[in-house]
Amino acid sequence: MTSTKDETLGYEQARDELIEVVRRLETGGTTLEESLALWERGEELAKVCRRWLDGARARLDAALAEDAEEEEGEEQD
Repeated sequence: MTSTKDETLGYEQARDELIEVVRRLETGGTTLEESLALWERGEELAKVCRRWLDGARARLDAALAEDAEEEEGEEQD
């Protein structure tokens, strides 16, 4: 479940925090409980990033489809 705070994160914010989470996990030196909490946070941040990227892809696809429709309309004239 994504928190309300996560829903307001921008892509860059979520990505930067995710990078920090991964760095901390790779560095080690945390307890098992801390590592699990970091992993869970990383999963949530990855979901936020994925939603932003999916939204960007949908917008790009819509813009490309609109351009294609306009070109088709011009060719038929």
